[in-house]
Amino acid sequence: MDTGTKRSQRDYTLTFKLSVVDQVEKGELSYKEAQRRYGIQGRSTVLVWLRKHGRQDWSQGASIRSQRIRPMDEPTLPLTPEQRIKELEEQLALATQKAQFFEAVVDVLKNDYGVSVGKKATRQVVAQTQTLSVSRACQFMGISRQAYYKRNRVYRARADQDQQLITFVEKVRARQPCIGTRKLHSMMHEQREQQELHVGRDRLFAVLRESRQLVRRKRAYHKTTHSHHRFRRHPNLLKPSPEQIVATGPEQVWVADITYLPTRDGVAYLSLVTDVFSRKIVGYHVHESLHTNSVVQAFRMALKRRRSVQKLVHHSDRGAQYCSALYQEMHAKHGITCSMTDGYDCYQNALAERVNGILKTEFLIHRPADFAQATQMVREAVTIYNQERPHLSLKYKTPDAVHRALG
Repeated sequence: MDTGTKRSQRDYTLTFKLSVVDQVEKGELSYKEAQRRYGIQGRSTVLVWLRKHGRQDWSQGASIRSQRIRPMDEPTLPLTPEQRIKELEEQLALATQKAQFFEAVVDVLKNDYGVSVGKKATRQVVAQTQTLSVSRACQFMGISRQAYYKRNRVYRARADQDQQLITFVEKVRARQPCIGTRKLHSMMHEQREQQELHVGRDRLFAVLRESRQLVRRKRAYHKTTHSHHRFRRHPNLLKPSPEQIVATGPEQVWVADITYLPTRDGVAYLSLVTDVFSRKIVGYHVHESLHTNSVVQAFRMALKRRRSVQKLVHHSDRGAQYCSALYQEMHAKHGITCSMTDGYDCYQNALAERVNGILKTEFLIHRPADFAQATQMVREAVTIYNQERPHLSLKYKTPDAVHRALG
């Protein structure tokens, strides 16, 4: 444009104004460069356009804009001392406004929404402000330097303790892969020589949750009971009634059940006999069929390990194996009273079902390759369950310890 003629705002079209504003806001030109390139008269003409038509806030003038990218072909003249002072004053004013703005944001979050910078966040903020000294950063956050370093020591000590907890958990779960947090908490407090492991239950839950080591339950159902048969069914002696039998010691009441055990090579089954009082698995057997000759092997193992001659009740569901003549002959031979569920409710044999679930969800979590591997896995799982796994109903004692103490 010709700069020889004096022009006013009306001499520039709206399209031209919007084009200049768009180039300045995109960073292609600074407002002074646009003024020189297009011969725009007036020192504040472009700023007036920016304030009126711009999509950004130009109320404070050009000082709030970031430094524009200058064309490579235009040389940059060095600033005079006065220009440099003015530029620094503008930057200081901008920094002051930003500080006031963020202070206002922090005050609103703290006073109106209850959000404050916690101890962990304080440490992270100071660590990221590399251009500030610790003293100045603590001054800005309203805490002393001593408090900051104390929090750091506490954080490091807590992190070290968390790592020791995780190491202990990983060691225990090497043998008991799915043991729960409450049982881990009980086992930790038994480590008297390692006081650093004595933490609260909620703290242990938080540590395992943060490290993604909480146990997720898996449920699977497979029917193994065949109760539609011609054999005699016995009454339920454990059902609440005036004649209910309650175990007051080991080897008074046994419960038995059969559970499905899948393998990659086929199908296997696991028969279990569990003592009601001590929760100890006193007999077990892995077999490839549901024939009575296979199921009775677990009962025979339990009888061989029996140490007392007191009256014993054997409780099971109404499966054909337990009602068969062979199984009933074992009862009569050893003077054992037979008890059975009187319906299809699994809760009438809840303890046996619970032990099945513990073995399958905490120990037998990987599908064995074949029958031989399944037998070995069950043997190891039963040993760990009896001798190492604390039981909630036994006040976090192991079944073997309770069985030996009161047997």
